[in-house]
Amino acid sequence: MKFTTSDHVALDYTDQGEGPTILLLSGIGGYKEVFEPIISPLLSHHFRVINVDARNQGASEHTIRGRRMSRHAIDIKELLDSLAIDKVIGIGNSMGAATLFAYISLFGDDRFLTIIDIDQSPKMISDETWQFGFKSLDWSSFPDYLKFPFGKAAVHKINDDVFADMKAAAKKYPYNPEINYPLLVDHAFQDWRDIILELNRPLLIVAGEQSPYFDPNFAATTAKIAKRASAKIIANAGHLVMAEQPVDFLKLALKFLKQNHLPPAR
Repeated sequence: MKFTTSDHVALDYTDQGEGPTILLLSGIGGYKEVFEPIISPLLSHHFRVINVDARNQGASEHTIRGRRMSRHAIDIKELLDSLAIDKVIGIGNSMGAATLFAYISLFGDDRFLTIIDIDQSPKMISDETWQFGFKSLDWSSFPDYLKFPFGKAAVHKINDDVFADMKAAAKKYPYNPEINYPLLVDHAFQDWRDIILELNRPLLIVAGEQSPYFDPNFAATTAKIAKRASAKIIANAGHLVMAEQPVDFLKLALKFLKQNHLPPAR
């Protein structure tokens, strides 16, 4: 499906199922196909699942417009407004989680029932106040460090069919990191700890035990900031936890949602 934003950028998304709505957001340079391993199980548990390619990624329009976190948050608000969705469960991997925090920073958390952050530290730059940044990024290396290749995000084999779909999407819609570099810089510059501190919704933070990007201990430290948060580390998983270990991720996510009375009993 296609949706055109207020600044005339076409976003590509899928919308399946009925029930409480789950919004899936992938990381920078990612493709919505990365969530395929968890979509069918979520549908079978009576959720409506909306899966979005961000601008400049996947089948969405590639453009120089709106290369900032605030615009990505506005994109999500406009999409949900257009679909008349008042309440949503936000699940974001990497920058997808940061997009949820950006949304809350601009529009508040009233729209969200719960948030699930998959392997995204609230602060990407390590300093004297935060030791859980992105790889070895600190103020002395920012932003030039972000120009270098990050290496593989996954450490565990992804299902062959899902991996093939991700590769096909990448071939059809090649990602251009040069064009999207301003977004990466903006993403890395942000500090969402104040947003997490004031968050009124339940938050689950899931880290990959072998994440090549973040020290998994960021999850427990971040959870201590929030009013209503829990943290879990999934073994044998890198940055793409939901694709590398979908069974373990779903077990955690569904337990968390059940604890928060989602979906309603049938």
